[in-house]
Amino acid sequence: MNRGADRYEFASDNTASICPEAWDALQKANADKAASSYGDDRWTAQVRQLVREMFEIDCEVFLVFNGTAANALALAQLCQPFHSVICHEHAHIETDECGAPEFFSGAKLLLTRGANGKIDIGEAEAAIVRQPELHSPKPRAISITQATELGTIYTINEIRALNEFARKRSLFIHMDGARFANAVASLGCAPKALTWEIGVDVLCFGGTKNGIGAGELVIFFKKELAREFDYRVKQAGQLASKMRFLAAPWVGLLTDAVWLHNAEHANRASRQLAERLRSEAKIDIVFPVEANAIFLRMSEQLVRGLHGRGWDFYKFIEPEVYRLMCSWSVTEADIADFVGDIVALKRNEEAKH
Repeated sequence: MNRGADRYEFASDNTASICPEAWDALQKANADKAASSYGDDRWTAQVRQLVREMFEIDCEVFLVFNGTAANALALAQLCQPFHSVICHEHAHIETDECGAPEFFSGAKLLLTRGANGKIDIGEAEAAIVRQPELHSPKPRAISITQATELGTIYTINEIRALNEFARKRSLFIHMDGARFANAVASLGCAPKALTWEIGVDVLCFGGTKNGIGAGELVIFFKKELAREFDYRVKQAGQLASKMRFLAAPWVGLLTDAVWLHNAEHANRASRQLAERLRSEAKIDIVFPVEANAIFLRMSEQLVRGLHGRGWDFYKFIEPEVYRLMCSWSVTEADIADFVGDIVALKRNEEAKH
């Protein structure tokens, strides 16, 4: 029995629809008979002002189409082709962006390890030691994925420590914030406390996973770092002619902290799902559930059964670790149905034995 058409898809928070506030703002932008192009419209101006108010700093804000472009162009702005970028081996810029950061920047990614998807400073130091002089790429930046690809959150103190390490070595701090909203919601802090106040130079702030359809923000907290970035955006084919249609949903998201409420809902749903998986289905949760991702161990037989019932998700780590993602739109009924199907499938399997 395949009921996929009416199933919530736990495969990714990208699968969710546009949230009502973003959709409403997009419709309002579309109601304008005409608007200036290439970002000279009132919607784009409003997004920039809302971001500055949100982070409590006069920063430079740019809109691009997607997260891969945001990360790749931000790192290209910070690096020369003879530079390198320190990141975790599970960082999205390494595993899921088809080499775009290296293609656009020319810089090499230096992969490090660390528990729960976070960069270990000792590992970062070792990576730098292995690049001692001009025969190796010169380390220029550290890239932090927040929340990490394993669903965990860098704390304020952890980022502060990485910043102290970086400043001693003249390194920039880039934050891949595809799920930055979930990190802020998890820590319950002000956005500035998780970024520029502790040394983050540039943030790629994701909206696609938080309730909009397309369009990510590249935010430079030091204006001098953004010099001629607009030319870089244009050259890379990331300058939207009808920019208002990328900007307007962000207005909906940033007004009245909708972005934060969406993230709080997704995080809360993930904790609820994880707890029910543990208590009712006796499922092993692999990593701490700190944002909106759950990593769990399931047998292939159980996975086949769930797929057969219309649930969509995929394997993340071999041999048996799968990822579930919650978004702004997941409901308690979705969670109950999913857990109920797992319990039923396990019960049927036990009865056969």
